[in-house]
Amino acid sequence: MAGLIPNDFIEQLLDRTDILEVIGNRIELKKKGKDHWACCPFHGEKSPSFSVNPSKQFYYCFGCGESGTALKFLQEFDKMNFVEAIEELARGAGVEVPREEVSAQAKQKQQQRRSLHDLLGSCSEYFAHQLYQHADAKPVQDYVLGRGLSEEIVQTFQIGFAPDGWNNLSQHFRNEQTDSELLTTGMLTQNDKGRIYDRFRNRLMFPIRDIRGRVIAFGGRVMSPDEKPKYLNSPETPIFHKGQELYGLYEARKAVKNFDNIIIVEGYMDVVALAQHGVKNAVATLGTATSPTHIQRLFKLTTEIIFCFDGDNAGKRAAIRALANTLPELKDGQQARFLFLPDGEDPDSLVRKEGFEGFMYRAKQAQSLPDFLFQHLQTQADISRLDGKARLVSIARGWIEKVPEGIFRQLLLGELSNLVGLPIEQIIANFEPLTPKLEQASGDPQDASSVTQWPRTPAPDKGLAQTGQIGAARQGALLVKIGYIHRALAWLIRFPQLAVNIDIERIRRLPPQNDRLLLLTVTELLQKAPKDNLYYAFDYLCQHGLRETLSPIATSDYLWLEGANEDEQEFGRQELEKIITGLTLRAPDDEYEILKKRALALDPSLTDAEKQRYRELLKKTKQ
Repeated sequence: MAGLIPNDFIEQLLDRTDILEVIGNRIELKKKGKDHWACCPFHGEKSPSFSVNPSKQFYYCFGCGESGTALKFLQEFDKMNFVEAIEELARGAGVEVPREEVSAQAKQKQQQRRSLHDLLGSCSEYFAHQLYQHADAKPVQDYVLGRGLSEEIVQTFQIGFAPDGWNNLSQHFRNEQTDSELLTTGMLTQNDKGRIYDRFRNRLMFPIRDIRGRVIAFGGRVMSPDEKPKYLNSPETPIFHKGQELYGLYEARKAVKNFDNIIIVEGYMDVVALAQHGVKNAVATLGTATSPTHIQRLFKLTTEIIFCFDGDNAGKRAAIRALANTLPELKDGQQARFLFLPDGEDPDSLVRKEGFEGFMYRAKQAQSLPDFLFQHLQTQADISRLDGKARLVSIARGWIEKVPEGIFRQLLLGELSNLVGLPIEQIIANFEPLTPKLEQASGDPQDASSVTQWPRTPAPDKGLAQTGQIGAARQGALLVKIGYIHRALAWLIRFPQLAVNIDIERIRRLPPQNDRLLLLTVTELLQKAPKDNLYYAFDYLCQHGLRETLSPIATSDYLWLEGANEDEQEFGRQELEKIITGLTLRAPDDEYEILKKRALALDPSLTDAEKQRYRELLKKTKQ
């Protein structure tokens, strides 16, 4: 790299790039209205919610919120870094990528990183050669064969051997400058007396590669049972940060095109042994707990992560740490599960014993994250007693509050409600207020008064409007059947600026049925939201937990096929006015039906004023 890429070149390159061509070469797009649509490549779904807008040169998923330009798509879908994505777009446009001059210090740093990558690649080749050629390699070869590893797998993971001795690497490279770089990479170490020697000696070597396949560190397993530690990792270096990397991720991405799930195990040999038996979607952390960075990286590749731990107490403790780090990263549609192995087994031994089918069957039966969470919570509270239920609510609070706003969080609250026998509303009242963070584009706080009463999306089912909530997963499907309310919400999503001219008091006066309340909430929010871009406005609605409910409406054929003429927005304004007028005219009938159901059910909460209102409406109905 000669220098930085000029910003104006990047802007010009994006202007010259056809986003439909870039994305259409990777996933199948179908035209619907002015946009092109597909099932989202970033989260699992059965109906298309991923839209590509050629006029804005922008993509957006109404289901998960992923969005960006062709440049970001290449980074997310092809897992390219920024520079690689720029170069890919430049190749497509038939232009060269210019570079700006950088400081001597920056050049030196770039050169150092390239040099360290090249050096560690040479170390990996050296260790791989020693596995086959060194005079003392026979016991190591027997060990590899005894573990059932084929030559293909050994070469895929570039497994090698670090011979016994203090200065093998120094003698191999024979260069003082290289010794300095080997110290920087951690391949050599230095004691208190200043003596420099090999860090890895008489160990089976596992190169650790980054997402581009470059060797950035090593892990070494002892060959002598008396030597400690059993596994030794490279230290932190300028190119290696163990809390961010996963062993085997590069190899897994080469072997698997689309991941149904990714299995996280604890050791290098577990990853290699699983791959040997056909389980090629396994990765391992590098002697650390699974970090939020690990979770974020994996959820870009799959919608489901399976944590695989030993079934002993140490495994349970590791699982609880993984649980704590996963909860804040879980978005709706993503899953995590926990697979605990039988006593005395690890993934390596189990897959050799039960084979691919047996291990994958266990993975499919892995415990879901919610089940593991509540199982863990109930070990700390006896819910057969009233004070135990109170304690469960208290300790559950700290866990559930980690989860981002959305349907999954509400489902966890629902499960807690079932366990302790309290309504969700009462549980929430004893939590800290679940007010979303509301910010304008400028960053100034918004007034949250209109949404603090809306912790969940109401279910637009008329039969359930007074009897309580329904399952959140059904809400989207029910909304699609709504007719007039559906059409009103669709126009507000497509043209959020239409909310400005709506008389909100007309909607407030409508009977408090759940579908009307939803229309009220969306209108109130859009009157505050940034309205110059429908995607920004929709994201604003989703900050309030409405994505699951509104996504089916935002992607419905009705919304995007209504028309492509310049008067479409005006047509939507007129239809909104007709819908609100119609709802106003039928409001007395709706109010009558609500009061009638409550009266016939002998609802004890029916007030004297409501009874009088019911009698008045009944009289008008008879007339």
